[in-house]
Amino acid sequence: MENVILLNSDYTTMGIISWKKAMRLIVKGKVEVIKQSEQAIHYTKFVADLFLPIIIRLLKYIRKLYKAKIAFNKKNVFIRDNYTCQYCGTQHYKTLTIDHIIPKSKGGKSTFDNTVACCYPCNNRKDNRLPSEAKMYLKRKPYRPTIHEFILLKIKMSGLSNYLEELGII
Repeated sequence: MENVILLNSDYTTMGIISWKKAMRLIVKGKVEVIKQSEQAIHYTKFVADLFLPIIIRLLKYIRKLYKAKIAFNKKNVFIRDNYTCQYCGTQHYKTLTIDHIIPKSKGGKSTFDNTVACCYPCNNRKDNRLPSEAKMYLKRKPYRPTIHEFILLKIKMSGLSNYLEELGII
């Protein structure tokens, strides 16, 4: 296991960090381990084996994170849309593009509210038209995700969400 879920002191999800960073936080006494795996590493300073954490919780509350906004970029649109074409509904990991619902040539902007993940065939079919003109309809309306929603999406995609469900956090 390479990733560790980091929770704030009030048990809200802060994100995913590497196990090495998690171990540094544990050794510094900044976090407590909520759940650990059965995989151990040998730590020579204590001359003992430490178990790799799965979920850790900060001891002091941090509120800066939720003031930040998600940056608009291709990768973040794909994560928001779960690597799924928003027109045909098929999941693609390598053949996705970004489609502007209102094309740039017609004044559309590159924002979360105007872009969706789209496969090449659907993007070519829609071409430089509005979805209604191309008789294509969105599976889901695009939106700007909050930082908390985005973190939860990333945790679900990493396969770590079942640990949070066990604790009743999500």
